[in-house]
Amino acid sequence: MAKIIASKNGTKKDVIIKKAAFLFRKKGFARTSMRELAENIGVEASSLYNHIGSKSELLQNICFKVANDFTVQLNETEKSSTDTQTKLENLIRFHIHMMLDLYDEVFVANHEWKQLEEPFLSNFLNQRKLYESRMIEMVRSGIRKKELKNIHPHVAVFTILSAVRGLELWQRHKKNITIKELETNMINQLLNGISK
Repeated sequence: MAKIIASKNGTKKDVIIKKAAFLFRKKGFARTSMRELAENIGVEASSLYNHIGSKSELLQNICFKVANDFTVQLNETEKSSTDTQTKLENLIRFHIHMMLDLYDEVFVANHEWKQLEEPFLSNFLNQRKLYESRMIEMVRSGIRKKELKNIHPHVAVFTILSAVRGLELWQRHKKNITIKELETNMINQLLNGISK
């Protein structure tokens, strides 16, 4: 069998993680074997272990890479001097692009995280809850500054997150709409209802 060929800007481990994300999304973490992953990459199963310790490690890599990408973007957004509506718009745009550009990885992080082993499961859930609470505080701050209507911050945030997560359906049934149109329409629908 062939060797794992690294992509132009990545490592052999990145190739394995990308293919694992695809299979975990398609079949589920529990139903995907390392042998099947190796076959999809075109190598012997034993050669995977030169780059990765276990199937569980692959899931950890996928889930925490996605969670960390969102956290980094949130950090940058919070530091920006823009108004709350622009901050929320930037976050929504980022969520949309993550869902469209890293669909397999985001899908796995959204659905297969339950398969993480401890302490990774608790760490992942804590990171996710902290992200949500920071978004809620961003909305609260916008209300205090009178940049947003007096809405329930939890409802606003979970409506935004649920809507963007709903792009999973759009990915499966891609309609005749450009990504730019999709992004513009989603932002208009999600923010015009809460903007002052």
